Amino acid sequence: MRNHNVLATVLQISVSRGGVPKKTASEARVTRDGVDGDRHANPQVHGGPKQAVLLITHEGTGELIAQGFPVFDGALGENITTVGLDRHDVRVGQQWAIGGEVILEITKLRAPCKTLNVYNTVPGNSIQAAVYDPLAKAGDPASPVWGLGGFYASVVKPGLVRSGDAVRLAAATEGSLSIDE
Repeated sequence: MRNHNVLATVLQISVSRGGVPKKTASEARVTRDGVDGDRHANPQVHGGPKQAVLLITHEGTGELIAQGFPVFDGALGENITTVGLDRHDVRVGQQWAIGGEVILEITKLRAPCKTLNVYNTVPGNSIQAAVYDPLAKAGDPASPVWGLGGFYASVVKPGLVRSGDAVRLAAATEGSLSIDE
């Protein structure tokens, strides 16, 4: 069993006035409505209390780059990019403590939208298919693309998030799988 005290680090915080890509911020206040300074191009679909923050792993972005997609940290619309977190271990219901203040609860796997079509430069391959397959759609973490498109989270405890903050598993609610399972 691994020591799960610190699982990852915040590599980047990203915000935009709507759409992708998002721009880097060294720190940001996270409220129950999301990240201050961040807006959504389609607020009828994006945002809200159950989709307040989008998290993506830096390693997952690297996998997409290796497949030929012209992406980078912040390109997929994420608010928080982590480094060191295994996306295959993330489950709906887990609570993540970030830095000394913020607690987020994973609410759902992100289903990619048409906004990401700007990155469809690989002939015969769409970024939507690369990050979301039938297993992922069914909520099955055995999917090889589990979490490549990110995870939405609600804000349990607001506060300030900074690049370099530690990311720790705070709790797993009933029905979610723990990192050790």
